[in-house]
Amino acid sequence: MTFINELKWRGLLQDIIPGTEEHLEKKSAKAYIGFDPTGDSLHIGSLVPIILLMHLQKAGHKPYALIGGATGMIGDPSGKSEERNLLSHEQIQKNQAGIQKQLEKFLDFDSTNENAAVMVNNYDWFKNMNFIDFARDIGKHITVSYMMSKDSVKSRLETGMSFTEFTYQLIQGYDFLNLYKEEGISLQAGGSDQWGNIVTGTELIRRKEQGEAFAFTAPLIKKADGGKFGKTESGNVWLDQKKTSPYKFYQFWLNASDEDAQKYIKIFTFLDKEKIDNLIKEHTEAPHQRLLQKTLASEVTALVHSQEDVDFAIKASQILFGKNTADDLQSLTASELVDIMDGVPTIEVERNVLEAGMNIVNFLADNTIYPSKGEAKKMTQAGAVSINKLKVNDLAFNIDIKSLLADKYILVQKGKKHYYLIIAK
Repeated sequence: MTFINELKWRGLLQDIIPGTEEHLEKKSAKAYIGFDPTGDSLHIGSLVPIILLMHLQKAGHKPYALIGGATGMIGDPSGKSEERNLLSHEQIQKNQAGIQKQLEKFLDFDSTNENAAVMVNNYDWFKNMNFIDFARDIGKHITVSYMMSKDSVKSRLETGMSFTEFTYQLIQGYDFLNLYKEEGISLQAGGSDQWGNIVTGTELIRRKEQGEAFAFTAPLIKKADGGKFGKTESGNVWLDQKKTSPYKFYQFWLNASDEDAQKYIKIFTFLDKEKIDNLIKEHTEAPHQRLLQKTLASEVTALVHSQEDVDFAIKASQILFGKNTADDLQSLTASELVDIMDGVPTIEVERNVLEAGMNIVNFLADNTIYPSKGEAKKMTQAGAVSINKLKVNDLAFNIDIKSLLADKYILVQKGKKHYYLIIAK
């Protein structure tokens, strides 16, 4: 399977300049993708361009990751409905350092290897360029009508677009021209919303250097239900484990619908076609086992974080939804417990109440886990109550300070799926 055919099969190809496939098959090429330094961490929406660079490197090509240190000060209008806040040079430098550290996990930057990845920053070639030179030497090669024809511009004309944002495609086009001249880079890739900016670069290379450049884009990822990919109720799913813990990261993929999981496992993993086809077949035969989601979550979490994080995420899931896991629950640290209980309703209880101890029925009713003592008594006798994953049906059971996990928490389970996290104040 050729490189381009591999991308097609995985759902990673949308637009392509004619001749690109032949160019990539003919020799080892230098290719780049740009990353917007709007934060000090990338999120899972950035995984697609990262994976494209990984595929390029695995195929023997030399990948370049461009950090938009200059363009980040302007703002890309592509796919945006309004102008965004501009960042300072100092903030962009901080963000660049965070992004570079993340990219080093996915790409081989060892300079002793022939196709080692390279990091570049477009601030380096824009910082000493003045406006007159840019307008005279670059601007004259691209007409206003050409720039106005791009979707990223047309979609913003009604709501308004500043001259700053209007120039973005020309500046990004110059990135490609500069990298073509200085580094011998012949190909740019990116998301489909970047197509207009990318072809402006190939046009500049053609008009100014009489050269030939190539490009392809990947489609923007969408969820089957129309929701925005990479968004949860709590916001973006980040690659930085301090912003999104590995457990929450794992759960994001585990909760994918069957339709989305079938699409995502091709895009976000490096499993081969035979393996994925077999997984889809097995999943179709027994969808309740969620084999696709479990494999997807394990593969992507291991790629972004580690196998140890996968193992913990699986253990944490078993603690919440499995059986006979009281000992495992006791082994968790306070931070791990809070992490896996994210989103579970919390109830604060005074520590002195626990020191005195409280009967299970009174405890459940007083903390409104059940609406009345009668209901709490009936459900406890029916075996519908667990404390720290131990089923309780003895009405004489006492909740006290010894019930605390990590000296602060008690996990109450009502029925099979409803949890409450008691926090001792």
